[in-house]
Amino acid sequence: MTAPLTLSPSAAARVAFIATKQVKPAILRLSVEGGGCSGFQYRFGLADAPDAEDIVTETDGVTLVVDPASLDLVSGCVVDYVESLGGAAFKVENPNAVAGCGCGSSFAV
Repeated sequence: MTAPLTLSPSAAARVAFIATKQVKPAILRLSVEGGGCSGFQYRFGLADAPDAEDIVTETDGVTLVVDPASLDLVSGCVVDYVESLGGAAFKVENPNAVAGCGCGSSFAV
């Protein structure tokens, strides 16, 4: 199944770099949890392998996995890696979010 979300080339490159340093597969797990300033917050972590029910997409040899419960909240998203004067971080461009917070790590739908 093709995932309805995208991992940008810059995010893929960063995941590959981190995975190599940690000697892990280049698999980024995106999940959504309740909490944060706006109601939901994104969680990122390296995964050893996709779970059977995960939705999987791949960019430049790097895999992005999302569980079905989180997919409802992140469908159509682009996961990017942004470097700026304020620092560097993974950023989720979420068309489903109706509100967000100043730090960019939480959202409301």
